[in-house]
Amino acid sequence: MRTIIDSLRGLPAYSKQFRLVLTACCVATLGAAALGQAPVSPPDSSATEPSAATLQAPTTESEPAVPSAQHDSHIPPVKDPTLSQGPFSIQTIGGEIKEDQLKQIIVGKPLYLRSGYQDNSLEFDERGHLSGHSPQGSYTLSQIQINKVKLSKHKLELEGDRYALHFLGAAPFEDATTATNRVKITPKKKTVRISFDREQVEIPKKKKEKKKHKDQDQAKSETSTETVPAGSAAVQQGVTASAGSASAKTIEDDHHTDDKKMTTTTSPAHASQLLLNALDSVFSSGIDERMIAAMPLFWKLYYQAAEAKADYKPTDPVVYRQSAVDQKAKLVSVIDPPSNEFAQANGVAGMALYHAVIGSDGKVGEVVAGRPIGFGLDESAEQTIRKASFQPAAKDGKPVPVVLDVVVSFRIYSKRTSQVSTQATTQIAPALPGPYTIKAKSASQAQAAQ
Repeated sequence: MRTIIDSLRGLPAYSKQFRLVLTACCVATLGAAALGQAPVSPPDSSATEPSAATLQAPTTESEPAVPSAQHDSHIPPVKDPTLSQGPFSIQTIGGEIKEDQLKQIIVGKPLYLRSGYQDNSLEFDERGHLSGHSPQGSYTLSQIQINKVKLSKHKLELEGDRYALHFLGAAPFEDATTATNRVKITPKKKTVRISFDREQVEIPKKKKEKKKHKDQDQAKSETSTETVPAGSAAVQQGVTASAGSASAKTIEDDHHTDDKKMTTTTSPAHASQLLLNALDSVFSSGIDERMIAAMPLFWKLYYQAAEAKADYKPTDPVVYRQSAVDQKAKLVSVIDPPSNEFAQANGVAGMALYHAVIGSDGKVGEVVAGRPIGFGLDESAEQTIRKASFQPAAKDGKPVPVVLDVVVSFRIYSKRTSQVSTQATTQIAPALPGPYTIKAKSASQAQAAQ
């Protein structure tokens, strides 16, 4: 024993713990020999020498445990995610959107119907697709202000008013696109109703599944305890009844599937995000890039020129300006565009300016708004300009294409005027409201002379 201890004294100082282990083993060996037991073999130094990690001081209970890499890789889902789409953003509660939150982001805000739907009763599915049909018109008649919001598990119902955009005319240093006024055109005691279907959230029913399996196991045990002849009528009747019930269940399931038009999900956040996507696909909070891209070229070129703060330039570089030709283009017919009920009811009248490209053959090419008037009248002016007749411009004795500025006047018609004009045009022209034609004036004068 003493010899072993003396030999341990020669080991390096950093193996103090190892020497203590060997000393304990030696003591145990001698004790076992005294008792007549098998000696304990000394441990292998390579296996028992403590590593650097073992020699580190143990952490105290107050120190937080460092999460392992496995825990770091597992990121739990956000409990209350913030969902957004376009201008709409909501901090959800458990992934669900509340009615009050929708009111905050859409009630009282000027919104545009992206597709210019003119019906005052519109229904959309959960993805923002129109259910049914609706006439489409000018975006200047498609501004909506939401006043009421009702949110349920199955639908989002909105009520509001329709507004028209009236261009007031801007000074040279002003932005023509912002010099506008909005006028309510929804009649009194009427309202615009817009509804969205909602994606249905279905929670898995685990308890019912367990009960179903329990009932099946119980039925199997009862069947196994009873002894019934294989060819008995009871067995055949039971098989028939079972087949009949299965068939009925299949039909019921198929009927349920056919009636189920809306999509389903197990995630409230997914259903909420789909609702925001639908709102963004139907409404625009302003004249954004997506809305301009969907407009006809008549308006698209107008907004492009306004954004560049420059005059309109034809897409074809060969087109001349009126000042660059020897003989200017001329209008040789009357331009008298029709009005509409909204402009007549709200007294919208005045002059508007448009740019028209007159080809070398006298036909109209591009027509672009220069100083529009709004209220859906600019579209009427464009169609009328395209139907008009022009004398082409000439340069060096040859006809050339040119840009011509066309001024169009819109008027208000009194009740007396509209009554006379309606009687006079029943056989020769469409009913007004709208400007008179030359034929309409001649007929009214003939009737007055009689």
